[in-house]
Amino acid sequence: MAENVLQVSDLHKKIGKQPIIHSVNLRISRGQVLTLCGGNGAGKSTILRMIAGITQPTSGVIEVNGRKWKENRTAYAQQIGYMPDDYLFGQGLSAEETLVFWASLRKVSKARVLETLELVGLADVRRKPVSSFSKGMRQRLLFAQALLAKPALLIMDEPTNGLDPYWMDSFVELVRYAKREGHAVLFSTHQLGVAESAADHVVFLKEGRIAEEGTAESFREAYGPGGLQAAFSKLFGYRTGGDGGI
Repeated sequence: MAENVLQVSDLHKKIGKQPIIHSVNLRISRGQVLTLCGGNGAGKSTILRMIAGITQPTSGVIEVNGRKWKENRTAYAQQIGYMPDDYLFGQGLSAEETLVFWASLRKVSKARVLETLELVGLADVRRKPVSSFSKGMRQRLLFAQALLAKPALLIMDEPTNGLDPYWMDSFVELVRYAKREGHAVLFSTHQLGVAESAADHVVFLKEGRIAEEGTAESFREAYGPGGLQAAFSKLFGYRTGGDGGI
């Protein structure tokens, strides 16, 4: 059995006295992709931010490659590449300059910067200011910085939100590349078609709890040809959009 890169055990989160995450358990092995799905307010971003070390759980244990945030924050952070749902880039900086800055923080070479820009399809525009980029191009740059240091665990918060089908197809290919390279990948999405194409394991969250989980195939076996979309309609009581979004 493959060793777990990520192990989340009995994770809870309260804001004040209000519980928002309830006893969540997750695990991801090397070369495996896990996707969190659910409606707004389901707890997806909160869970990702806790795993990334941005906010701390009320209780529970999170381990990444055997490291715990409370024991050694630096060693823990070095295992993770994190792509937020949005980011305010430095004014006037080019894509290459932006990535070189991040590379200096992660002690990554200039050669790796250029390699990563090529990988995400930004090599030809690397000297253009990021302020001139479309949202899809900015998302590619955010993906690049997350992948830059070849992390054990790649975490992405709604990486396809509001983007066109071309970027969504490109994103799926990049996730497959990360999987082939042996990264453990965790991302959230409203796009069930993306989840079905990219994920080995899908977790549906509802009100901070795991409502159901499994493979795309197991969801088709349980819910028929509609798979994840049929499961979402059944679990949450309303229909998905025609493009597979929720």
